[in-house]
Amino acid sequence: MDFSQTNRAVVLFEDGSFYEGRAAGITGTTFGEVCFNTGMTGYQEIFTDPSYYGQVLVTTNVHIGNYGIKASDTESSKVQIAGFICKNFTNDYSRPMADQDIQHYFEENNLVCIYDIDTRSIVKNIRDKGAMNCIISSEIFELEVLKAKLNEVPSMEGLELASYVTTTEAYTLGDENADVRIAVLDFGTKRNILRSLADRGSYLKVFPAKATLSDMLGFNADGYFLSNGPGDPSSMEYAISTVKEILKLKKPVFGICLGHQILALANDISTYKMHHGHRGANHPVINIQTGRCEITSQNHGFTVSEDEVLALVDTIEVTHRNLNDDTIEGIKMKNQPAFSVQYHPEANPGPHDSKYLFDDFVNLLKQSKNN
Repeated sequence: MDFSQTNRAVVLFEDGSFYEGRAAGITGTTFGEVCFNTGMTGYQEIFTDPSYYGQVLVTTNVHIGNYGIKASDTESSKVQIAGFICKNFTNDYSRPMADQDIQHYFEENNLVCIYDIDTRSIVKNIRDKGAMNCIISSEIFELEVLKAKLNEVPSMEGLELASYVTTTEAYTLGDENADVRIAVLDFGTKRNILRSLADRGSYLKVFPAKATLSDMLGFNADGYFLSNGPGDPSSMEYAISTVKEILKLKKPVFGICLGHQILALANDISTYKMHHGHRGANHPVINIQTGRCEITSQNHGFTVSEDEVLALVDTIEVTHRNLNDDTIEGIKMKNQPAFSVQYHPEANPGPHDSKYLFDDFVNLLKQSKNN
């Protein structure tokens, strides 16, 4: 593709706002809920994070493609976003270790992209009006046709998406002779989460999202991990039911992002859709137990009910809060070794402030095993 020439693309938003720009990736049409990410680096991690499945991503960072694509930097086997919107898109990259340019990567992953538009205006609109659907096209330019297609796009609220990104078969990871064994419920886990646990002396078995407790018991796990993933957590009755059964075992449980929300739902705490969510690598969170602030990586459009958590003060403790909007970022159960956080301690590239959570979980597993 010759980026010196204008290759037309358009994007229409649910509120009627319309932008015309240039096309990258494949020629086609795509749609989904639009969200923005404030990270300055790590676009490959973002593209391949299963938590973004079905969403159209806008990056607030102006330059995309400038350090190319490296296969080992991906968080899953493919690009997970439904479409991409950015300001500056370039195939000229500076990183010698990169495997390929971003255009060829998008073509291989069938991704539709629009660039050279006012992304600042789009982000301000989402921030003010909230999350909404959009449609991007580099082949359809009639406004009425685009409107008709956009009207058919379902809302993210109520969508069950974890079953679309989970593993189809259970698999193991790490040293079989490791000190502890962890059963992972894969709702769309990032690879670096699994690496973070395996590198700390854990042997993992990763199970599909709809695995039952009986499916997992044969692994003789010392504890259970609930992964990140996409979609509306309240639509995942199968997972909520399984986690309720897991909690009866009184074994250590750790959840991240969607896993955090599922743990809350298993304690009869409801979740709700946020105005526009938290996505980026620069969100401040306070650890209430230590009083220390952590800079965190986040990607979520749903959160747990503040009132319902506080109503369970005898059984649930709030451990972390977001310093931007005071939303709950972490909880733990008082009557058993189960805890979770809304953000991503494994982010790489990204802040390392929260990696201690993996140490805490592995230490909890060892303590529980030895008791």
